[in-house]
Formats: sequence, structure tokens, C-alpha cells
Amino acid sequence: MVPTTTSAPASSPLTVHVIHDNPEWIPPFATALETRGIEVVEWLLPDTTIDLSQEPPQGLYWSRLSASSHTRTDPHVKEYGRALLAWLEAGGRTVLNGAHVYELEVSKVLQHRRLETRGFSVPRTVAALGAAGLADAVRTLDPPFITKHNQGGKGLGVRRFDSHAEFDAVAHEFAPGGDNAPNDGITLAQEYVRPAQPFITRAEFIGGRFHYAVRVDVSAGSFELCPAEACEIPQPGISTAVCAVPAPEGTAGTAVTTDPEAAPGPEAASGSETASGPSPDAPQLTGLFTRREDLTRESPLVQRLEAFLAEQRIDIAGIEFIDTADGDQVIYDINTNTNYNPAVESAETSAGRLSAADRIAEFIARELAEQATVSGEHAAA
Repeated sequence: MVPTTTSAPASSPLTVHVIHDNPEWIPPFATALETRGIEVVEWLLPDTTIDLSQEPPQGLYWSRLSASSHTRTDPHVKEYGRALLAWLEAGGRTVLNGAHVYELEVSKVLQHRRLETRGFSVPRTVAALGAAGLADAVRTLDPPFITKHNQGGKGLGVRRFDSHAEFDAVAHEFAPGGDNAPNDGITLAQEYVRPAQPFITRAEFIGGRFHYAVRVDVSAGSFELCPAEACEIPQPGISTAVCAVPAPEGTAGTAVTTDPEAAPGPEAASGSETASGPSPDAPQLTGLFTRREDLTRESPLVQRLEAFLAEQRIDIAGIEFIDTADGDQVIYDINTNTNYNPAVESAETSAGRLSAADRIAEFIARELAEQATVSGEHAAA
């Protein structure tokens, strides 16, 4: 693996350039790619410069830029990413999960609108453009409700409130300079969605095709649950991501995160913000994260999501949803920068199936081969 330099690195047409903002996320993918003989060059933001008078290096580009980038090194990484992707695409380079996908990654408003206008069920959501309107926004919703940042990831700004008065007591935290102030000035107030059973589902797609679905068990009332295991936020006063999943009727509510951006760690992170205890009706699972076997490529929702990803030109994504008691499937998040739970990945390989990292490497190898074929045809012409 070739680390990025402060200038655009040289490469061959068979190189994959990985654009990212967190080195901890890269090793599993780099290993899978290099095992297949694919050279990997990292472009780590913000440590890159680009000469706008020069053509971008040859090769295939893969954007793994995240919505939470501003919490790690530089508050302007989102803008650096936009500039880099604009340069690459203007130079005719193929970018997996390119600029148009990055705009979805950094805007839950855009995700909500794209999903709802295409017929998917989504939580009722009100966007407060600036802190002053947030108190009015939450009053359009009956308690309990949640807040979250428009530019999310890592659970930024996500809080559950059981009354409007409870929100009023901490409203100042969402104002500029407050602990929960959003990076782009937009905070969402969102309804609390009740599932049929205490779990949420994250469906993974690679190359636009369904890979597998992971069931995240929340029967113990966990507050921090994420596929990549460590859901900690290195900022005071900011909660981890909650998707507003309560326990079954008659038990205390559960708020849960399936943050895809947390770096891999030795054990799954979990906490007990509102521990309810397991429900007798809860599915009997062997871990917090398990493959959901009943969801396949033939499942109606999966087919609709594949069509949606094709329309949106999204190559790699994890889409999270809740199965409600009335039989609906409510989608609340699209993650285009995704990591994978090691326990689920290990189970995949033990069952003789490809891990997500290997599936991604296969997909990228095919894209590189296709790109090489097209380049050869152009040269011959």
C-alpha cells in the first residue's frame, strides 16, 4: 500500500486510489485488494495538494470520505473532498461513490428527500436551518422524538427527548458554540419509530448488488451498537448515534446506533442508556450482530433498494431500516462510507462465503479490468 504524499502520486491504470479521512478504516480493504495484485494508493485528507493545471493520475478512484470527517483532524475536510472529487471528475477519472454520492453522505436532508420521493417509508422529519427554529421544529412532533445533525456520522447531535420541556432545558447546546451545535448549522427533529421486535436491520450493497443484511439486536436496551464495534465520540456532550428504536410495548424504550464509521476494535461497543432487559418475544440471537437470513436478493425491499442505488449511481452502501409493528419498513439512514462487523465477517468466511472486503476487492478488480479494456480500445482507435 502506497501512502499518500502532499502531491498527487504517480500510478498506473491498474491502481486503485482510496480517498479517505481515517487511516484506521483502510487495512482490511487494502489487504483484500493487494492479495489480488491491485496496487493501492491512499489519498488522506487533509494531507493532499492538487495541481489544477495537471491531469489526475491514471487509475480507478474510490471515495471513502465520511460525514464525520470534521470531527477528526480539520473542520474543512468536507470541502477538501468536494474540491478533490471535482478535479478528478473534471479530469475524466472514474470515481466509485463519486461527488454526487458524497453529497448524499453529508446530508440527511438529501437522503430523506431522495428516499421519500421514490416511495420509501421514512421517519417524519423537520429540518431546523439554524438553532433559532429548532424549538419550533420539535414542537411539530409528539414526544418521544429525537434530534440529529444533518451532516451526521458518529451519532453527531443525536439525542432522545421524552418531552418538549426536556428539550427546552438543553436547547442552548444546539446553538453555535454549544456541545451539540451542527457543523453545517442544520439540526433535524425526527419522530421516534417503534419496531415490531427489538432489532434494526442494516442491508449492505456492493457494486450496487445486495451482499447481506445484518440484524442488530437491541433487546438488552443498548444505547451504543455499531457494526464496526467502537462507537465512541471524542467530543464532550455529544451522544452516540441513535436510530430511535424502542423496545416492545410494555418495556422501556431503546435507542440504538449502527454507526458504520467507527473504527474496528477488539469487542463490540455497548452501553446501557435505557436498559429494558430482553423481551420474551425477542428473537433469540447469538450476538449483537448477526446475518439476517430471511432477507435475500429476492426480497421486495432489497429489490427496490437495488433499483434505487442504480438510479442514484451508488456503488457501495449500507442502508438501515426498522420493521414496524404494522408491517412497514422505515428507512432512516444511507451510509456510503461503510465498515463491517468482524464477527459477521468471520461467520461469512467460516460458511464459505466471501467477506465484504473480499467482495469489494472483486468488484474493484472487475472495474479495473473494464477500465483497462476501454483504455485499450481507445488506444487502438
